[in-house]
Amino acid sequence: MCGIAGFVLHEGRAETAVVRAMCDQIRHRGPDDEGIYVDGGCGIGMRRLSIIDLNTGHQPIPNEDRSVWVVFNGEIYNYQSLRDLLLSHGHRFATHSDTETLVHLYEQCGLDGFEKLRGMFAFAIWDSKRRQITLVRDRFGKKPLYYSIQPSGLFFGSELKCLYPAGVPLDVDEHALRLYFQFSYVPDPLSAYRGIRKLAPGGWLTYDTHGNLREGRYWKLPEPANAPPPGLTENAAAERIREMFDESVRLRMIADVPLGAFLSGGIDSSSVVASMSMQLSAPVKTFSIGFEEAAFNELPAAALVAKKFGTDHHQIVVKPNSVDLVSKLVQHFDEPFGDSSAIPTFIVSEFAVEHVKVALTGDGGDELFAGYESFFAIDKLRKLDKVPHAARALLSLAADALPYSFYGKNFLRMISRPSALTRYFELNYSPYFLRKSLLQPDWMLPADSAFLTQAFADCLLPLGRDIVSQALYYEATAKLSGDMLVKVDRMSMANSLEVRSPLLDHELAEFAMSLPHAWKMKEGRGKQIFLKAVGDRLPPELLSLPKKGFGVPLALWFRGSLRSMLWDHLTSRAFLTRGIVSRPFVSHLLREHDSGRRDNSHWLWMLLMLELWFRNLEQLRTAFAYSESTLVRA
Repeated sequence: MCGIAGFVLHEGRAETAVVRAMCDQIRHRGPDDEGIYVDGGCGIGMRRLSIIDLNTGHQPIPNEDRSVWVVFNGEIYNYQSLRDLLLSHGHRFATHSDTETLVHLYEQCGLDGFEKLRGMFAFAIWDSKRRQITLVRDRFGKKPLYYSIQPSGLFFGSELKCLYPAGVPLDVDEHALRLYFQFSYVPDPLSAYRGIRKLAPGGWLTYDTHGNLREGRYWKLPEPANAPPPGLTENAAAERIREMFDESVRLRMIADVPLGAFLSGGIDSSSVVASMSMQLSAPVKTFSIGFEEAAFNELPAAALVAKKFGTDHHQIVVKPNSVDLVSKLVQHFDEPFGDSSAIPTFIVSEFAVEHVKVALTGDGGDELFAGYESFFAIDKLRKLDKVPHAARALLSLAADALPYSFYGKNFLRMISRPSALTRYFELNYSPYFLRKSLLQPDWMLPADSAFLTQAFADCLLPLGRDIVSQALYYEATAKLSGDMLVKVDRMSMANSLEVRSPLLDHELAEFAMSLPHAWKMKEGRGKQIFLKAVGDRLPPELLSLPKKGFGVPLALWFRGSLRSMLWDHLTSRAFLTRGIVSRPFVSHLLREHDSGRRDNSHWLWMLLMLELWFRNLEQLRTAFAYSESTLVRA
């Protein structure tokens, strides 16, 4: 696990000092080692967190004649079988690392080789003969990779902050921020900056010293199936899931350093711990956090699992003294990020890294096996399609006329929406009427859903597919790569901890998408086929517990320990004069939340993260004001 950075210039020679400055920004991702390679206008570098082949895995790593070089972030779980294949074709290896597999695979198969990889990764390959760099990202986008095309060349890095010392302009992308207000994150391929983009999950690009750019995809999540594969029974599918899941867990336990697991007490993380315990001779090290507030405390459920499997269990209770932590989050995300579950993710990572360098997690189960409660609200949303269009138009006018604080306003607007998909987004993300009250007109997205098709072209299915499939596919692509995996990557790597997700093995995911919703969703509960596969391993009490998100008692903290920070920032002249929000409505949200009349913590957190990001951006522009000349003049 590492962080990578570099660039390719059209003219001039790359400077080692600039590559090092880019890598220094991500020292937290790889505190164990550093490596840089410069060849004419190309400079690539990395920071290494040593997990596999601790002694000889130093990067960048070349092929036999040193014409191809790689810097790599992540893990290739099938590297040993690939290594054997490549050895049979005459390739010679100088290390035992998974990283070296990439240069020889590139030599042997070119761009076609990427689909053979099984893992989480982002890497850059410099081909000195072609004078071309190739950037590649894993299928789900577990590992980040940003890039920017500038007049002087291409620049890339594992985090946005890598690009600051290279002089990449920090011009705000206002459209990206509009999407942030809708979804609480900036979706792929956008970033908060106009000139910087994210490489697509399952994507690659090539760029040479003449400025020629090519882009492509080697993988895309299959569409959800309407019916099972021919001849496959539900029992046989459950047995296959069980086998594939255990194999995925086994592959993710390959490491030359101590490893453990996050244990929240939910179905997914508990299933991972169960599988690990069955495959290891020593007790699994497990890590859980809880809160003094009972509604957010999952420690009792986690303790049930820890006791059943005899894990080496570690737990802490988090107290609301997180003012300093909030500022840290902004610095690690580099752009506005409104998911407050980043707080417990950071804390559990910080806690776990005291004992291990690798942790397995249950991320992905809800997206692939329909575990979110929102999927069950879809039937109600679909029934609203029967309301005549004329009646919907009248209800829309009525909803717009009602004040924000009127309790029936949201319901009326739901009925008036043109489609079930639009209602799904309104119900589960920022509703239009709230944004209309909160934002200045220039910062509003269109009232219709046309922008969704444009913003999420790769994450929405063709017209005519059922709403459950649409919602599930969006959650498993756009939301997963843009929110969930961003949160886990930044918060774990901020603490120099590698996190692996067995449920997001692409072979398991492809099989999950081949199964019909009826096998996943039964009697108001999701993940039923997954529970059929592995539920017998879990404590029976766990199966009847209501689902909880990985949340924090933010509403209470905003009335207590975080109140001063919240009010100081959201009532500041700097925030209110940016021309983005309505001053009276922000004041209304604050007072309404303070009184306890309504929980506005989600929206207030989004606004706080935005303002902290703006302030951090102002500091960055000052700190790197003169670095632009280094490369632009080269």
